[in-house]
Amino acid sequence: MAQTVKGEDLRPVELGDQDLSTTEVKLDPQSTQEPMEKGQLQNAESVSSNQNFLLRKFFVARPGAFDQATEDLKNQVVTKEKETVNSAWLLVEVDHWNNEKERVVLLTEKSLFICKYDFIMLCCQQIQKVPLNFIDRICTGPFSFPPKSLDKREGEGLRIYWDKLREPSFLSRWNPLSGDLPYTTFTEHPLKNCSEQFSNICLLSSFNNHLVDAVQAAHKADPVPGRANGALILNQPLLIETYVGVLSFIGNRNKLGYSLARGSVGF
Repeated sequence: MAQTVKGEDLRPVELGDQDLSTTEVKLDPQSTQEPMEKGQLQNAESVSSNQNFLLRKFFVARPGAFDQATEDLKNQVVTKEKETVNSAWLLVEVDHWNNEKERVVLLTEKSLFICKYDFIMLCCQQIQKVPLNFIDRICTGPFSFPPKSLDKREGEGLRIYWDKLREPSFLSRWNPLSGDLPYTTFTEHPLKNCSEQFSNICLLSSFNNHLVDAVQAAHKADPVPGRANGALILNQPLLIETYVGVLSFIGNRNKLGYSLARGSVGF
């Protein structure tokens, strides 16, 4: 059964790119290479500047912040759940209203832990636990929205289902604060190309491979009575049913779901 840990308590969650060859002017080779080298240099400087800006803006990029977070979370998992963390990831959770939320995701032999961590105060705010042997579908693909939706997102994501027998209720689907949906959706963190460290922990395809292996092993080691063993691995569009999306439009563009430096105003 999926569970949520908030503070010190456990709360169960119900399952159910001008061709130069065409010109007649012959240029000295050095003069043709110089503009290209300058352009490449400018592009490289622009990319580097943007990466440095992101590294300064996100609190998780502060030296030692992610390591401190994983250490704190590992200790909690060992103490409360008696499980050993095998891998830790920095991803973005996208809820059913298209809101982005920065998350630390942990994998053990038995469970998936989705952690809300405050990188400003360096403290855990919430942990949701999903047993790996309850996961019945893992879907990857591009995000999909209703035809007339005003707030859409590009790119691909990964969606994890853990209760195919229970469909989300009408109230749960239309409640932006609902936390009892039997699935979660992830996409890559904005820091994924900023350094080698973040490339390793923010890459969605790598997380997907580790997750699939862990889920298959968990189903084999601890099958759940009355449930089909194994999980379906699918590649299909991930539908997010938002039509207006004013809240997510404002929140995502201002990165309200991240621990972020916001000038003289705290997060």
